Amino acid sequence: MFSVLDMFSIGVGPSSSHTVGPMKAACRFARSLRGSGILHQVARVRTVLYGSLSLTGLGHGTDRAIIAGLEGSMPDTVNTAHLLHAREECARSRRLDLPGGRRIVFDPDSDIVFEKWQRLAAHPNGMRFQAFDREGNLLDEQVWYSIGGGFIAQGSPEDTLIGIHDRPPEHTAFADADEQETTRFPDKAPYHFDTCTELVTLCQREHKRISDIIWANETAVRPAADVRARLLAVWEAMGQCVQAGCSSDEPVLPGGLDVPRRAAGMYRLLMSTGDVLRRSHHRIDVVLESSDAAWVNLFALAVSEENAGGGRVVTAPTNGSAGIIPAVLEYYWHFVDGADEDGVVRFLLTAGAIGYLFKRNASISGAEVGCQGEVGSACSMAAAGLCEVIGGTVQQVENAAEIGIEHNLGLTCDPVRGLVQIPCIERNAVAANTAINAVRIAMLGNGSHIVTLDQAIRTMKQTGEDMMAKYKETAKGGLAVNVVEC
Repeated sequence: MFSVLDMFSIGVGPSSSHTVGPMKAACRFARSLRGSGILHQVARVRTVLYGSLSLTGLGHGTDRAIIAGLEGSMPDTVNTAHLLHAREECARSRRLDLPGGRRIVFDPDSDIVFEKWQRLAAHPNGMRFQAFDREGNLLDEQVWYSIGGGFIAQGSPEDTLIGIHDRPPEHTAFADADEQETTRFPDKAPYHFDTCTELVTLCQREHKRISDIIWANETAVRPAADVRARLLAVWEAMGQCVQAGCSSDEPVLPGGLDVPRRAAGMYRLLMSTGDVLRRSHHRIDVVLESSDAAWVNLFALAVSEENAGGGRVVTAPTNGSAGIIPAVLEYYWHFVDGADEDGVVRFLLTAGAIGYLFKRNASISGAEVGCQGEVGSACSMAAAGLCEVIGGTVQQVENAAEIGIEHNLGLTCDPVRGLVQIPCIERNAVAANTAINAVRIAMLGNGSHIVTLDQAIRTMKQTGEDMMAKYKETAKGGLAVNVVEC
């Protein structure tokens, strides 16, 4: 088991798997050169991107993320203005400063390779980093994988290469899962569970809610004040992202599609009948007809536009789905009677537990299982969190989470031009309202349901395995090819 706090990390857009993960991996590689004592010999660094990272990497800013990572930057602290122009600056100077003060010649056009014919078998998001001396001798070589949600895992330089469209062999595995990416506590956690059925059984046996179980696990490895502070910091970052999206004066999103930013205009329109972002969080009686849905749309669009523009966001559980949980949390804060910070903490603990189940038993990577793994899991997480804090039983929480994923099964990942814009931004708004509706349905029942969350997660994994590669973040199918670029 790992800490559910790791399901929420503060990073940058537009993609957790294509921007955040590669930046982390590049930074780890660059810092290791200094740690191994060979930094002074390094004259050239080369990166090869495979699979989905190669096919949609330009649209996702993977090249910029690699450069920033090689410079020693990490997603939670990188200068977002520099990141947006990192490739252009590097191409102009033909220089790169590695951590430790080592300056090398670097040409993004030749030193970042988009391999479009082969991929690493272990995962669609593979990267190979190589360091050479002045004579061209290989000093170090590392293989890394970006496995979704900003999580990374280290492989081996000998990992199998296959054709870009070949089906990977069964039982591929990473040589070394990245232990530093997560806080693992199998011996310290008082409550161990691998499935939702086990989690529900624990709750029933201990007469506790899901958030109580997770709180006990988290506070077993770090002080309660730290757990609370970290969760509230995530909530604050989400709120800041909503505010940034609502106040942006940028007319269009970067990338060449000229997608207009709509959140600021929507915010001004909704403000005329009551500005929930500047008033008390207590329930507002009159805003607009169906006002909660209108505001939820705005919250999700605001975050998703910030993500698409390369801004600071919370990976929840991925960047492509980063607008869903903040939107539902904002709904709780502004439209639910009695909302308070304790509820925010319990919401995130519960949502994180559901995210853990998806990551452990299936995937949250769009390149691995399609958008059902990103938007679908986030919808399920948000539904569970909201149901928990409005008083749903453990069975109702599971039911809401199951409804959230069940009606996102089969969702493809087919971003136009590889950008996290169309259909990603609107998809977040739709899924946020779906999560709220899932809670309404669950709360109208007694919690009994035929399909379990475990069965739905297993179905999502199987559906992702059967899904054609062109529908899994490769920009080779769906809207990505049917929207003609003029």
